Amino acid sequence: MSINRIGEHHEPLSALIKNRIRQRIIDGEFLPGERLVEHKLSEEMAVSRIPIREALRSLAAEGLVNIEPHRGAFVTTLSKEDAMDMVEVRAALEGLNAKLAAQNIKSKDVDKLQKILVKGTKAIEKGDLDACKKLNSEFHNTLATIPGNTILRELVTSLRERTAIVFTANTILKVRENWLEHEQILRAVISGNAELAALLATQHVYNAAKAASEELDRQDKSS
Repeated sequence: MSINRIGEHHEPLSALIKNRIRQRIIDGEFLPGERLVEHKLSEEMAVSRIPIREALRSLAAEGLVNIEPHRGAFVTTLSKEDAMDMVEVRAALEGLNAKLAAQNIKSKDVDKLQKILVKGTKAIEKGDLDACKKLNSEFHNTLATIPGNTILRELVTSLRERTAIVFTANTILKVRENWLEHEQILRAVISGNAELAALLATQHVYNAAKAASEELDRQDKSS
């Protein structure tokens, strides 16, 4: 998206820049520990360094970026303990969200979620990992809107973004398993089985975290 088009949204430039950098972190384009160089980002996005700096400070407040004096900004690197703490909280909230979704889902929600699942299946068949990751976010974000609980949605979204750093190591094989789990969650939500939906959504988060941890361990051993 060009900066000229960004202006059409009538949002502060730093907020739009922040959203773009955040998405690149979530998508794994910027990896944990990677330095986010202001002048490089300003050149890429064709803006001054001022909105870049403001965006990085805002992302630091969200926990996605660390700013170190005299060194600059870096994508947050989570310890295994911190990562598991976040995963535990996110798993509980995702379970609650799925439970409430099963109690409040409407036909229009079902149609939207099913279309996302179809797109994801096609992306998996093509081996398009980037598309799968984006559709994964779209699925979860859509599911988060169904209960109509603003506080829950904000908390789940924040934790989803922060734990995305943990899940960047997931391969296309695990993404394929994710979609099968999405289908199971959706079936439980559609049927109104709130307890099963909660159980499946909670386990879904733990499964993804376990797969990412195992992949990172494998990479460490092979390096």
